Amino acid sequence: MGSRPIYLDYNATTPVDPRVAEAMLPFLHTHFGNPSSSHAYGRVTRDAVERARAQVASLLGASPDEIIFTSGGTESNNAVIKGAVTSSGMSAHIITSAVEHPAVLEPCETLRRAGHAITILPVDSNGMVDPADVEAAITPDSVLITIMHANNEVGTIEPIERIAEIAKRHKVPFHSDAAQSVGKVLVNVDALGVDSLSLAGHKLYAPKGVGALYIRAGAHVPKFIHGASHESNRRAGTENVLEIVGLGEAAALAERELSGRAEHMRAMRDRLWAGLSENVDDLRLNGHPDLRLPNTLSVSVKNADASVLLTEIEEFVAVSAGAACHGHGVDISTVLLAMDVPREFAMGTLRFSTGKSTTEDDVDEAVRLVTDAVRRLRVSDA
Repeated sequence: MGSRPIYLDYNATTPVDPRVAEAMLPFLHTHFGNPSSSHAYGRVTRDAVERARAQVASLLGASPDEIIFTSGGTESNNAVIKGAVTSSGMSAHIITSAVEHPAVLEPCETLRRAGHAITILPVDSNGMVDPADVEAAITPDSVLITIMHANNEVGTIEPIERIAEIAKRHKVPFHSDAAQSVGKVLVNVDALGVDSLSLAGHKLYAPKGVGALYIRAGAHVPKFIHGASHESNRRAGTENVLEIVGLGEAAALAERELSGRAEHMRAMRDRLWAGLSENVDDLRLNGHPDLRLPNTLSVSVKNADASVLLTEIEEFVAVSAGAACHGHGVDISTVLLAMDVPREFAMGTLRFSTGKSTTEDDVDEAVRLVTDAVRRLRVSDA
């Protein structure tokens, strides 16, 4: 192992692929024109933006004119959620789930405080939303259903296609936060049946600070940044050409390499689970055992303290915790609470997420380090 910790936190962010960085370089050093300019400098960058738009569209099975570039998944989610209420012109109702990312739950809570109705659906012990609950929650005031494609903590993949059928039948727009799934599993907007979908560049080996919002042709999402008529007159502001080019290249690479990446990440994840489950007693797997992202492994160590575990291994392995301990008690993540994970397990939850560069040696060393840390802590607590 080198001097840097083994990185197993790819759901938090990914490194920029060297090929993505190389594609970006000309737009850092040479091509600086404003894409809205009609002269030669502007044409070069405008062509680059439109090429990237086509690359992202191809990855999603969309049309280029259905792709809007944003600063990331958070902005994309906010634009759709708040826009649905703005368009309604009345007291509105939004349906979401208890396991959504804060980029969905926080804007929903803001709207609730403003007087709008928000239904937060429960999930089962695997983190799965029941489509029947979605249908039962729909009212005449419902203006949006927003359910994530795959959960960022436990990896569970939601039944988006079935929910989309329900939404379409009731004529309620359906949005999905796909920040975690794009680039890991096939995400085809027509197959999913969504009206809008968000993605974040830094989850698929593009830079931070760039993302995209898919809006199905004919679906209504109002202008969410006002000014000039950039991005189909929905998001004003000169385009972030450098990072848009990076996102486009990352999307093209993801489309070409998707199957191989998924197979590799799944093999590394399963090797990690096999090693941990063999060596650590009282270990629980969180999330759906099968319908789960190929790279995501959430495990809970019974009667452990996740923050203490992280302290023990943080110089050697980079992972995320599902609970944080402090002087007033333990803060367990909303996802684990919604899944009703027993407290004695939830407080000792770690999330591992593999990437396309994860090696068997990385996994085996991580297993050894985590196992040793758990054993040391259990001896000290005995």
